[in-house]
Amino acid sequence: MPDPTALPWPLPFSAAVFLLAGAITVAGSIRLAGLGDALADRTGWGEALFGVVFFGIVTGLSGIIMTIVAAASGEASLGYSNAVGGIAAQTTAVAVADAFHRRANLEHAAASLSNLLSGCLLIALLSLALLASYVPEASVAGVDPMSAVIVAAYVGGLVLIRRAGAAPMWQAIATAETRPDVPHNENPLNRHSPRWLWTRFAVIGLLVAAGGWLVALAAESIVNVTGLSSGFVGGVLMGVVNALPETVTAVAAVRRGAVTLAIAAVLGGNILDVLTLVAGDLSYREGSIYHSAGPEELLATTISLFMTATLLGGLLIRQTCGWGRLGFEGILLLATYAGMTILLAL
Repeated sequence: MPDPTALPWPLPFSAAVFLLAGAITVAGSIRLAGLGDALADRTGWGEALFGVVFFGIVTGLSGIIMTIVAAASGEASLGYSNAVGGIAAQTTAVAVADAFHRRANLEHAAASLSNLLSGCLLIALLSLALLASYVPEASVAGVDPMSAVIVAAYVGGLVLIRRAGAAPMWQAIATAETRPDVPHNENPLNRHSPRWLWTRFAVIGLLVAAGGWLVALAAESIVNVTGLSSGFVGGVLMGVVNALPETVTAVAAVRRGAVTLAIAAVLGGNILDVLTLVAGDLSYREGSIYHSAGPEELLATTISLFMTATLLGGLLIRQTCGWGRLGFEGILLLATYAGMTILLAL
C-alpha cells in the first residue's frame, strides 16, 4: 500500500480513494435529507431558508475542503475549477431530482420567494467572482479585497431573504401541483429532540467533509500522474463529486415530498461554493485565486451563471410538464452541462 502522506499516489490507488470518498458523500447525504427536513420544521426557518444556510454549509463542506487543500498546495486553478465546476454540476442536479418528481415539473411544485431570491444572490456572487478575475490584482494581508466583498454580499443577501420571507411582497400562485413548505408531521425524526437532530446533522456533515478532503488529494494525484488539465479534473471530476451531496440530498428530499428543500439544497450548496473561492483565496499564498483562473475556469464560471439564470427562469415560468417529463429548463441544464464537459475535455 502506498504512503497516504506522499503525493502523488499511484493511479489505481487514487481512483479507488476517489470512488470510496464519493460513496461516503452519497451515504451521508441521504441521511442529511431526513435530518434537514426535520430541523427545518423544528427551527421554524422553513425548507427554503434552512436549505440555503445550513444545507449549504454542510453539503458544501466537502467542496470547501477540496478547494482549500488544492489551493494550499499551490494548485489554485484546480481549487477554482472545483468550486465553479461544482456549481454547474449541482445545478444539473435539479434536472436529476425533477426526474424523481413524477407528478409535475419540480420547479412548478417548488416555486417560492426564498428560492428565487437565493438564485439572484447566487448570480450576484458569481458575477463578483468573475469580476475579480478582470480587475487589477491587489491584496491586503495576502487576500484579494474581492473576497471581503463576496462575504459581505452573502451576509447582506441572507438578511434580505430572511426579511422578505417574514413579510413577502410576492408569492407563487398555488396550483393543484404546488407543494407548500409546511411541517411534515409524519416524519419519524420529529420524535427526537432538537439536540439529537443537530448532533447527528453535524456528525454526518463532518463525515461528508472528510470525504471531500480525500477527493481533493486523489484528484491532485490524478492530475500529476495522468497529465489531465486541472480545468477538466477540477471542473468535471471533482465538480461531480462536489455535487454529489446536493444531488443525493435533492433526490432524497423529493422522494420525501420536501420539494422546496430540494431546490434550496442545490442553491445553498452553490452559494457556499462561491464562498469556497474565498476560503481558497485565504489558503493560496502565492497571489489571488481569482487571477489564477484561466480560460477553462472562466468558461465554467460563465456557464454556471447561465445555468443559474435558466433555473430562475424555470421557477418563474413554472411549466407544469415538458419533454421527457422535464421542464424546458431541465433539458437546457442537461444539454449545457454536457456541452461544458465536452469543451473542457477537448
